[in-house]
Amino acid sequence: MAAEEEVKSKGGNKYSLIVPTYNERLNIALLIYLFFKHLRDVDFEIIIVDDGSPDGTQDVVKQIQGVYGEDRILLRARPKKLGLGTAYAHGLKHASGNFVVIMDADLSHHTLLCIICNRKQRETGASIVTGTRYVRGGGVHGWNLMRKLTSRGANVLAHTLLWPGVSDLTGSFRLYRKSVLQNLIESCISKGYVFQMEMIVRASRKGYHIEEVPITFVDRVFGSSKLGGSEIVEYQKGLAFLLGTT
Repeated sequence: MAAEEEVKSKGGNKYSLIVPTYNERLNIALLIYLFFKHLRDVDFEIIIVDDGSPDGTQDVVKQIQGVYGEDRILLRARPKKLGLGTAYAHGLKHASGNFVVIMDADLSHHTLLCIICNRKQRETGASIVTGTRYVRGGGVHGWNLMRKLTSRGANVLAHTLLWPGVSDLTGSFRLYRKSVLQNLIESCISKGYVFQMEMIVRASRKGYHIEEVPITFVDRVFGSSKLGGSEIVEYQKGLAFLLGTT
């Protein structure tokens, strides 16, 4: 594939892929396999931050470490669910790459997006490359109409109030320069679902160079979504907080 050929010249870059997990036993093995299949010529490590999954996610990861090595797959577990933001902060402490990719473990993003984001970063020199569902070429698959309207409405409302300069504030697939991610995490207050939105808004306010690439978000096949009513309330509170502080 043409996109895969483009990353054979690595330019000395190393990529740390931080993947928070909770009850992803049915997804994590396939996700890791796809990374190694599509990123053969990329210097990368996968950092799994598992929040005490009771379904045996950590056991699966340990078995896979026996195949690919503990230097390529780092399991950095925590005793319980402590929030998405703190999961990325925890993973970042163990990252040895100069670029960091953050993404979900539920197979909602194709692993080839790492290559697409890498290409965009090299072309533009961006500090952040974020996937977006809301530009030409992007979209969602597997959502009902109500979920599509809810997601789109939330982004339109946030964009109208905050003017972040990006089209998808809650997108969960992003590539950061490591130093930029460290700076943003130190600035962020949010720990849960709102974390992604606060990160990109503060990045825009700080003047970091942000680029977007279209992505198709595919709803999970295995496991259950972590998004519920409490996360929607948290989003509303987070929006009000950012409106008053940024």
